[in-house]
Amino acid sequence: MLLKDRVAIITGGAKGMGRGMALKFAQEGCDVVIADINMQAANETLEEVKKIGRDGLVIKCDISNRDEVREMVNQTISKFKKIDILVNGAGGIIDSLGPVKKSVATLPQNAWDRVISINLTGTFYCCQEVVPYMKEQKYGKIINLSSLGAIHAAPVPQPHYHAAKAGIHGLTYDMACELGRYNIGVNVLMPGPIRTPFYDELLAGKSEEEVEGFFKMLGGLAPLQRVGTPEDIAGAALFLASDLSAYVTGAVIPVTGGMPLQPNHD
Repeated sequence: MLLKDRVAIITGGAKGMGRGMALKFAQEGCDVVIADINMQAANETLEEVKKIGRDGLVIKCDISNRDEVREMVNQTISKFKKIDILVNGAGGIIDSLGPVKKSVATLPQNAWDRVISINLTGTFYCCQEVVPYMKEQKYGKIINLSSLGAIHAAPVPQPHYHAAKAGIHGLTYDMACELGRYNIGVNVLMPGPIRTPFYDELLAGKSEEEVEGFFKMLGGLAPLQRVGTPEDIAGAALFLASDLSAYVTGAVIPVTGGMPLQPNHD
């Protein structure tokens, strides 16, 4: 097992990519702390982790709240006595702030502030609270989730989201330089189009046929000719979380089906 007796915190671990990583890590021998605001989905994921035979913990945590992040870390240390892996997967575009499409000219200040807070500041808070424990044990793996939009903006304007994800790259590079001497690897997973609940708002009200047509169209933009799955992300995350990546830090690994490269349709 690649993660035997390791302990991982996965923020946003209740659904989608986070859930996929939680289950993959458990299959490889890891105990998993699922930090999320969706308690029902988080508990369902924890039940699956326990069926695999690993221990875990569900913690309600809004990562944009420093006090909640600190409490998340304290509960993890109290139960498991260590933190080997931190996956900063929580993020997204918040439904309550209105439609996904946001022009830079009309983006409300509160929308900008909230999305930056959850996607970038929240990642910083989690790292800041976890790093002292990793430094003390002289071991750690930090995986920050970004987005293809950090380097290649999508046709749908999302300046707040793309700026936040680009900021994660800068934060990762700086931390990799600082923490390498403590045997802490810090890397970025950069997902492309992954079929998760992220698309629920965008596709709300569409028929099943229309939804399938959308994902077929989206997958056709990638050289691999399909959209990705949470399992695709989990496989790359396992590499970064395990000692297979012992000499990898400061890397951005795209899990994009080859995008932004364009497929050749001969």
